[in-house]
Amino acid sequence: MALAFGLEGMDSRFPKRELGSELGAVSLHRLDPGVRQPFGHRHERQEEHYVVVEGSGRINVGGEVVELAPWDVIRVPPDEMRAFEAGPDGLEFLAFGAPLGESQTALTEQGWWG
Repeated sequence: MALAFGLEGMDSRFPKRELGSELGAVSLHRLDPGVRQPFGHRHERQEEHYVVVEGSGRINVGGEVVELAPWDVIRVPPDEMRAFEAGPDGLEFLAFGAPLGESQTALTEQGWWG
């Protein structure tokens, strides 16, 4: 998905429709070494949990920056803006979110991190 939107150095996969998910979703994200997402995003009602699978980096949640390493898990409550930045070896993480619904699209803000 990331490449389809011109986001270089990032790869994102969202299989909720293929899985037939009704109440929750999972997605896989990869950031190349040193890449920072060019936008922050948030949801009105959906909380998300992120699990770092590989690499390292940081997440900025509502202005608080947290260092990430493999198998770290972080919960982001609804309506908190967040964005990721990969460390020197890149960053790969899974995102789990619920509830789903037509109104649960992500609200984005370009250049949010700074």
